[in-house]
Amino acid sequence: MLEILSAKGAAAKKYGLKKGVKIISFDGFGTVDDLDYLFYDSKPTFTMRVVGKDGVERTFSVDKGEESLNLTFKKNDVIRTCTNKCVFCFVDQMPAHMRDSLYIKDDDYVMSFMCGNFITMTNVSDEELDRIIRLHLSPMYVSVHTTDGELRKKMLGNRFADKITAQLKKLAAAKITVHCQAVIVPAMNDGAQLEKTARDLFALYPAVADLAVVPTGLTKYRDNLTQIDDLTCETACEILKLCAELNKEFGVNFLLPADEYYIKSGKNPEPVDFYGDFPQIENGIGMTSKFLAEFDAALYAAKLKKPRSIAVITGVSAYTNIQKCCERANAAVENLHSFALPVENEFFGESVTCTGLLTGGDILNALKKRADSFDGVIIPAVCLKEFEDVFLDGMSVSQLKKSLKGKKVTINRNTADFFENLIKG
Repeated sequence: MLEILSAKGAAAKKYGLKKGVKIISFDGFGTVDDLDYLFYDSKPTFTMRVVGKDGVERTFSVDKGEESLNLTFKKNDVIRTCTNKCVFCFVDQMPAHMRDSLYIKDDDYVMSFMCGNFITMTNVSDEELDRIIRLHLSPMYVSVHTTDGELRKKMLGNRFADKITAQLKKLAAAKITVHCQAVIVPAMNDGAQLEKTARDLFALYPAVADLAVVPTGLTKYRDNLTQIDDLTCETACEILKLCAELNKEFGVNFLLPADEYYIKSGKNPEPVDFYGDFPQIENGIGMTSKFLAEFDAALYAAKLKKPRSIAVITGVSAYTNIQKCCERANAAVENLHSFALPVENEFFGESVTCTGLLTGGDILNALKKRADSFDGVIIPAVCLKEFEDVFLDGMSVSQLKKSLKGKKVTINRNTADFFENLIKG
């Protein structure tokens, strides 16, 4: 049930809706969370069943037109967690004694719709699938990995994982847009298996809008876990070749390879128009192309009053592209000397090369080794906890600044502002 926290709309007052009243159902469908309210509040008419503070239940028809009931509800912060045991799970590779939120394995279809989180759907019942369709929760983000039922059960460690194709067909028939991903484990779901997965999913296009192809993230904390080979240049080239061939056959850029494959293979990333409206940029798809395009658009000639040297923190994988941007900026701005500083990930292991998983400790150590070569530092916001200036290892930005003894530290929160931050840094 949904418990009303506040009721500010005139329509709410008309129907006796106030703080403490609990909504049992809309049109006979029991309430689960705020999505039920948001769906029905968008409709002009519906029925409600509520229970008051006095315990008396009543059912009535609502005819509110386009007006909102303007209700808020008592929060339920319970997140549905994962019931799988995936062979590639990143959370299983986390070291001990980090903040609690880093160990949460979310697999919540509500979070998929509201926040773009990927879910496996192994814990989604038939009734819940019907609810997704009834409330038209679109788009959804689904971790498919493979459409081979037996292989998916093995990869996810879940005997119910073979239902995915039937679930996706049902969503597609209801015109629910689905963005899919496949985390590629070498010699397991690549090659012929990836081709089968792509063909099976493209058969549901355009409801299944795309398939992100991403590499496995491996840390040094893999004791007693399935042996997985790290991504090689050869494997990256094979993935890119297969994706290009299938996209050409399909006549649309359906398969979206992660930026990491281009970096590992030494190939240039796709142009920005390859990615359309960047539906999977948060999955590391097209981020490099978008960043370079926005940087070039922001670039202009300038002159600093006095020489300035700026170190730009980056993970190893992004070093080449960040260094290119620094060189372009140096050429355009007199008295600017900026350079990309690639930070080895000692915390998670050298196989982890993305910028977003750098810790404050590793960044500080890298900066101390080059302390005489820069006046200021630019830290990408992707290294920090959302809404807080704290790194994965718990170090705060203020602690980092204190350790750098007066060096200016700038947080780059927007790709389009990177050039301006170099000038001001």
